[in-house]
Amino acid sequence: MSKGKINVAVENIFPLIKKFLYSDHEIFLRELISNATDASNKLLHLSSLGEVKGAVGDLLIEVKIDPKAKTLHIIDQGVGMTEEEVNKYINEVAFSGAEEFLEKYKDTAKDSGIIGHFGLGFYSAFMVADKVEIFTKSHLDTPAVHWSCDGSPEFTLETTDKKDRGTEIVLHINKDEKEFLQESRIQALLVKYNKFMPIPIKFGTKEETLPLPENADKDAKPQTQTVDNIINNPKPAWTKKPADLKDGDYKSFYRELYPMQFEEPLFNIHLNVDYPFNLTGILYFPKLNNDLNIQKDRIQLYQNQVFVTDNVEGIVPEFLTLLRGVIDSPDIPLNVSRSYLQADGAVKKISNYITRKVADKLNSLFKNDRKAFEEKWNDIKVVIEYGMLSEDKFFEKAEKFALYPTTEGSFYTFDELKEAVKDSQTDKDDKLVLLYASDVQEQHSYIKAAKDKGYQVLLLDSPIVAHLIQKLEGNNEKVSFARVDGDAIENLIKKEEATVSKLSDEEKEKLKPLIEEVITDQQYTVQLEAMDSQGLPFVLTQPEFMRRMKDMQQTGGGMMGNFPEMYTLLVNTNHELVGQILETKTSKKRERLIQQAVDLAKLSKNLLKGEELTQFIQRSVDMIK
Repeated sequence: MSKGKINVAVENIFPLIKKFLYSDHEIFLRELISNATDASNKLLHLSSLGEVKGAVGDLLIEVKIDPKAKTLHIIDQGVGMTEEEVNKYINEVAFSGAEEFLEKYKDTAKDSGIIGHFGLGFYSAFMVADKVEIFTKSHLDTPAVHWSCDGSPEFTLETTDKKDRGTEIVLHINKDEKEFLQESRIQALLVKYNKFMPIPIKFGTKEETLPLPENADKDAKPQTQTVDNIINNPKPAWTKKPADLKDGDYKSFYRELYPMQFEEPLFNIHLNVDYPFNLTGILYFPKLNNDLNIQKDRIQLYQNQVFVTDNVEGIVPEFLTLLRGVIDSPDIPLNVSRSYLQADGAVKKISNYITRKVADKLNSLFKNDRKAFEEKWNDIKVVIEYGMLSEDKFFEKAEKFALYPTTEGSFYTFDELKEAVKDSQTDKDDKLVLLYASDVQEQHSYIKAAKDKGYQVLLLDSPIVAHLIQKLEGNNEKVSFARVDGDAIENLIKKEEATVSKLSDEEKEKLKPLIEEVITDQQYTVQLEAMDSQGLPFVLTQPEFMRRMKDMQQTGGGMMGNFPEMYTLLVNTNHELVGQILETKTSKKRERLIQQAVDLAKLSKNLLKGEELTQFIQRSVDMIK
């Protein structure tokens, strides 16, 4: 058996780094700004320990473009590098100066904001540049040095006359990446990735209007001055303590995150934990109504104020991707690949924490001001219901504050609802039957009929309600849900009234085939029922199970196949018109009465359309004449 060490040939790995280090070439700017930020934070930390002589001043990172020279410059005023450090951190691929610094100062540097981990970020410069130069002077009393490389394994390193502490990276942009010499492109990238970096970032200058003095003449024109164009906010709201922020501060930060969003959020949740992982952030509940198709990439993920991604699925629980805001955690690695984030142990803990924090906030809002919570319910219910479906731990907490509104505007929790209907809405098996409507306008006649019987009718109109009630029934054996226009309501009506039919059994046997001769569509099953004589002569209901499965299929019910439209045509044997149908001697007139009654039933369910609707209107006119 032999042992050895695998040798990596730099001339082979360098082209791979240049081409495949990051899938998106624009990332190079984020990486170089991150390195400049690290250099600045290192200096601040060493200064706090007394290891830097004199004042460090107001640190600044500057980005400059020179279109004529076709160069892009990133300049910092941080710790800089000695010749030895350039050899160690630049010439040894994947040696991380940040990692070494954190290890050396592990007792004091935990919260220093150092970003880098793997030492590869600098080489992203070669994805867009033919040549890269470094001019750097250490905070230590050593000569400045100049490093240069044309993208091959060969480099030059020599002393230079740079006077100021810090580092300047010069990228000679290659001909295929000329977009990175455009001011608008660089400005957009700085705003995208570095908008909240902790060190001010300057990109050019801008004109600023000065306020007029109080005693200025009314015709006086305001003066302007040229100032640095600082593109970032080094101290965003999520980096501050909740106690130091007011409601207006949270709303102002929301507008900073989403300048094109004119509607204010309903409320926010401030995340702040430092054990067993470090996480800060602010999540906002926007007005969602019933829209599950809302844009989900609105939560921004940062690592030490460096933008990572706005695709947080797998990091934030899926139901919370409907929210907006920011989460920032150094425990989410900012490395060359993001794909393994979903499998990372720390990320799973973060996901669970966010779920718990959101549930606790919602419960607190419910308990502290239930009326205000009820007023917001329609705007937040889709998130809560989605969470109850997808996260069992959230479901357990949400049972305390999830609301079930009625068509009359009252709100119940699930326990309150069961208590309210326990004496009036049970079926033959003593199950509680919770009646609900999904559309007040379309199901108005059914809602009215149920209310006339003294029943409570819930308004459950979210797109995922079919899935939710299925889960609620599974967790409560003695409870079932029935849509008010479905067939299950008949169990309640029959139990309550035990209405006697005006027709004899012989008359019923004669009536049913007469109706079936006219209604030949296989979708409809004719059923004779003794009902209130004041109701409709014919009533269409849909089997609860079949209708629910179709609803679930439309909102991601999986491989359930295609469920057909099936309806039960309930014929009210106590209605006067049904008696007339039975007594009519002329088959043509009888057929017309049956068809008119069926069309009325279809009309009440918004099922009468096209040619059938045209025929119904014409028939109605003829009958009036």
